[in-house]
Amino acid sequence: SVPGVVESLKVITRAKSLKIARFAFEIAKHAERKKVTAVHKANIMKLSDGLFIDCCREVAAEYSNIKFDTMIVDNTCMQLVNRPTQFDVMVMPNLYGNIVSNVCAGLVGGSGFVAGSNYGDHYAIFEQGTRNTGVGIAGKNIANPSGILFAAANMLKYLGLDQHCSVMKKAVLSTIQEHNIKTADIGGTATTTQFIECVL
Repeated sequence: SVPGVVESLKVITRAKSLKIARFAFEIAKHAERKKVTAVHKANIMKLSDGLFIDCCREVAAEYSNIKFDTMIVDNTCMQLVNRPTQFDVMVMPNLYGNIVSNVCAGLVGGSGFVAGSNYGDHYAIFEQGTRNTGVGIAGKNIANPSGILFAAANMLKYLGLDQHCSVMKKAVLSTIQEHNIKTADIGGTATTTQFIECVL
């Protein structure tokens, strides 16, 4: 080892890349989405991200009804800000996903709006998006509960309760759009309790 120098290893496997790519295309298929974009940095990380992109292309060939494209991660962040409607389903390695998901959260009003979903082979976990737990506002009754309510709705969908999911999401959106009940993070004065009471 050299003093003052550290080395970081990036591991990308063919098996996991194929698995996440197929998951993205299956989401696109079942949600009737039109395009999957694979986000990468293969221009610099030619071996690791190159393998990831190759695997995504391989899977894309099996889904002829879904468009597929690739985009370098730094350009992706700029394009999300300039023209977010060009994206549909996005798939990428974990580090880029952490960054891009936070950009997306900012585009829709902040982490209070975003649901997080973590899927395994046999189980799934649903939580507030971007892993923002709101520790600084705990106990103050001012948190925006939209993200966790959307996460609960996504859990209902995962359990096959599609109609319940739809009703719950509509209730949250109606609270904001029709009843104009908003927490402070989105320009309102409502408490968390008032927001949830309106949803109910």
